[in-house]
Amino acid sequence: MDADEKRRRAEDKRAGVFADELAKLQRAEAKLAARKTRLLADAYALTLEQRSRVGSVSSRERDMPLRSMALELGMAVRVNDRSMQSQMHDAYELIELFPQTMAALVEGRVSRAHAQVIQDAGRVIEDATDRASFERIVLAEAERQTVPRTKKYAIQRAAVLDPRPLQERHDTAIRERRVWVTDLDDTLSTLTILGGNVYVHGVYHRLTGQGTEIKTVDREKRRAHAAAKAEAEQNGGDAAPTEDTEPWFDDRSLDEIRCDLALDMLLAGSPVIDPTDPTTGGLGAIRAEVQITIPITTLTGVTKSGAELNGVTPVDPETARRMAGTARIWERVMTDPISGVVTAVDRYQLHPSQTRYVNARDVTCRTPGCRRPAKLCHIDHSKDFALGGKSCNDNLCNECARHHTLKHATNWHVEQLPGGILKFTSPGGKTYDSHPPSRVAFVPTDDGGYGVAPF
Repeated sequence: MDADEKRRRAEDKRAGVFADELAKLQRAEAKLAARKTRLLADAYALTLEQRSRVGSVSSRERDMPLRSMALELGMAVRVNDRSMQSQMHDAYELIELFPQTMAALVEGRVSRAHAQVIQDAGRVIEDATDRASFERIVLAEAERQTVPRTKKYAIQRAAVLDPRPLQERHDTAIRERRVWVTDLDDTLSTLTILGGNVYVHGVYHRLTGQGTEIKTVDREKRRAHAAAKAEAEQNGGDAAPTEDTEPWFDDRSLDEIRCDLALDMLLAGSPVIDPTDPTTGGLGAIRAEVQITIPITTLTGVTKSGAELNGVTPVDPETARRMAGTARIWERVMTDPISGVVTAVDRYQLHPSQTRYVNARDVTCRTPGCRRPAKLCHIDHSKDFALGGKSCNDNLCNECARHHTLKHATNWHVEQLPGGILKFTSPGGKTYDSHPPSRVAFVPTDDGGYGVAPF
């Protein structure tokens, strides 16, 4: 056996060792996930006990134990409390309704992802005996298949055992239709429409037909231009098109055209293809009714650094400048040159100045894990006004309606520290610090001067 063959066999053997170790780790992760699931389920069960002792019939007050627990656990592991609340519910449901799947997870025979797809597909089965049969059949598949294949099989088996007819399931599911935005990297966002499949496919088909027609027209335009150029060259080249006279060609892909058409029609009501005036296109339909933080160097074109929209997603410089050109009100925010923390804003009247200051400082709800934009939040007194708290900048912060209500309805406390830092103390005595984001924004005043906030 030569050296290369020995090395190959040795490497193959190592690959087997890697696979064995990975499988061991996978089982260990599954067992750890089972422990986490049990903990979250126990926490959820405790909130159910607390809820049963709430005398009020108000659903909001009865939800407070669960919401408070979710915030406590979410802060401990830096997870949004809404996500933590869902995790707690799923954990409790898995243990209560899917005991065989939970046992498989405890033993490391399936992963938490496998258990989740079994749970998601099987929760529509109301009869306990049918659900147990479903678990037994699907678990056998899950132990030897990937998560996607298990999911497909689980959905098929659940559909057979689901007592509801398809029309009823559709009528229930269609009530979940909605539209939402997901912010991505590099100044992109996804607009997702969850709706009836007939309508969604109809929209996609129409966009595809319109996009295909645009591509067809562009091809004909290119062919006509090429033919005219060739004819001119045959006639001596005097009338051949130059770069200055060459028409504009559409270099967009079909996917890009579909996207542009959809945005144009949603924003302007009709397709706008290659408009002569750029302000009448998709961007022109967007008005700067949102908070955009843009460095003065970006605004003036000195640098190409980006801006930020509502404190949650970046905006490319060109878009930021176009939107700034349509803004009716500009405000200047001065920041500490070292820490970047807001130290001043335009000063008009006291209350509007305080609102601008707090919004510029906080950007979003200040509860750790929450990213709701400040403009959609409440300005909250950290120390209640009714208890002697002052309406001053170092006693104000942004809280969304959910967390504002939770703070006043439970034993969560907020203390303001220097530098805009907030210290949250949970009912369990745990503390969590919330630091304001560092940011800088420059905007002109009517007189061209600088206004300094009273602090």
